Amino acid sequence: MRCAIFGDIHANLQALEAVLSDAREYGCEAFLCLGDIVGYNANPSECLEIVRALPGACVLGNHDEAASSEGDLHHFSSMARTSLEWTREALSAEQKEWLAALRPVRQIRRMTLVHATLDTPLSWAYIRTPSQASLSISCQRTPLCFFGHTHRPGIFV
Repeated sequence: MRCAIFGDIHANLQALEAVLSDAREYGCEAFLCLGDIVGYNANPSECLEIVRALPGACVLGNHDEAASSEGDLHHFSSMARTSLEWTREALSAEQKEWLAALRPVRQIRRMTLVHATLDTPLSWAYIRTPSQASLSISCQRTPLCFFGHTHRPGIFV
């Protein structure tokens, strides 16, 4: 079965639709989301409903966690804070519950999905260097691990 692995949608409906259209053209039947469905852009509800309806799995991202709670947003940039305050108003209570129920780490067959680091997934640290990646790799129990959060493609072995 062919899987599409994507993340950091950040409520960008047009980008999500384009990615899913492309994935379907390649014959993808399962869709694995690495978190941050919401945040920054104008369509959090629409993106959430699309991802929720896909066959596959999704993990919790830091913007998903922030949008689904009433927690303090001080650690976000001013742009992200403004976006998350708006997103909290735009999402329904049921949508917030769905986001809040997402797990930070999922194992699907022989792969692991996580938004940030595998060693401390809810600290929302970034993996940008080989030494940062080695901490997560030391916690890995599957041959493959996919993470988002950095908004940069990369591979660590």
